[in-house]
Amino acid sequence: MIRFDDVGKTYAPLRGPRVRAVDGMTLDVDAGEVFGIAGPNGAGKTTMIAMMLGFLPPSAGRITVDGLAPRAFVERHGMGYLSELIAINPRWRARESLVRLATLAGLAAGVLGARVDELLALFGLEEHAHKRTKQLSKGTLQRLGLAQSLLRDERVLILDEPTHGLDPIWTQRFRELVPRLRRADRVIVVASHNLDELERLADRVAIVDRGRLQRIVRTRGTASGPTPTRYRIAAQNADSLMAAIFPGAVSAGTGEFDVPVADLAVLNAGLRALLAGGALLVSVSPAYSSLEEQFRQAVGEGA
Repeated sequence: MIRFDDVGKTYAPLRGPRVRAVDGMTLDVDAGEVFGIAGPNGAGKTTMIAMMLGFLPPSAGRITVDGLAPRAFVERHGMGYLSELIAINPRWRARESLVRLATLAGLAAGVLGARVDELLALFGLEEHAHKRTKQLSKGTLQRLGLAQSLLRDERVLILDEPTHGLDPIWTQRFRELVPRLRRADRVIVVASHNLDELERLADRVAIVDRGRLQRIVRTRGTASGPTPTRYRIAAQNADSLMAAIFPGAVSAGTGEFDVPVADLAVLNAGLRALLAGGALLVSVSPAYSSLEEQFRQAVGEGA
């Protein structure tokens, strides 16, 4: 549904060198998909989103949304969008802001009020409905931003750092909401620095760095995917054994070690050797999630 075809974007400031923010980007985002975008600061994520929304034209290549240029798609169908930094008039009250934004979005008068009240309830904003937005906490303002992104039943929903500022309860509620928003004719794009979030929510995640697509990681059905290369092992009576059995093991605190392994066979052989040597295993888990591991490989250990 969303296609990048060898897309590039170059900024030409009045002073200083030209900046290549996106370079040779080719990818497809399918209808029915929750698609994640991850990358370090300055990787090009914001520029990608701006071009998907039609705010910026590409300098090279072509972007289409359901076969249309992004601006043409927005003008004909609209898009739901949550920006990383939420800017709502600080004098507007919470409910009033949703009413104003729904009016600007073209919601019919007959359904506007009911839709606003439905979203206030969905995001727990009823008690804040008559507060001015400048009085809202960061988390409450974030929930208001999420509410405005859902005012219309859009086929394209783009969420930039959607859980930024949310407390653990509302982060979990957002995670539960996304599957309910999934629809066969809808694309949901989530950009986030939170790799755990993307691994929970997305079907695939594009990892970008220095304006280029480094890889796309499939996060659904990844049982046959790459094996993590570092594990955290907690064990008793293992201090004298660990370095000999797992060369390169690093202590991570009392009784815990980060160990590099080539594959699961090496891991299991090492665990058997620990047990045979008298160690008592407490726990074994990947030091990084599969997506974290792929991210580190794609953009470097220092990212």
